[in-house]
Amino acid sequence: MNLHITLLPVLSIIAGVLILIKPKLLNYVVAIYLIAIGVIQIFGLN
Repeated sequence: MNLHITLLPVLSIIAGVLILIKPKLLNYVVAIYLIAIGVIQIFGLN
């Protein structure tokens, strides 16, 4: 049984949980999330 997990949905879930736990982190979480998505898209990581 193979489990194929892509990186973007995992990052989205982690960012969402962090925002729910600590709403004051919203700016930092969004900034880090956007940078991570950019790096993933540039280098084609999955």
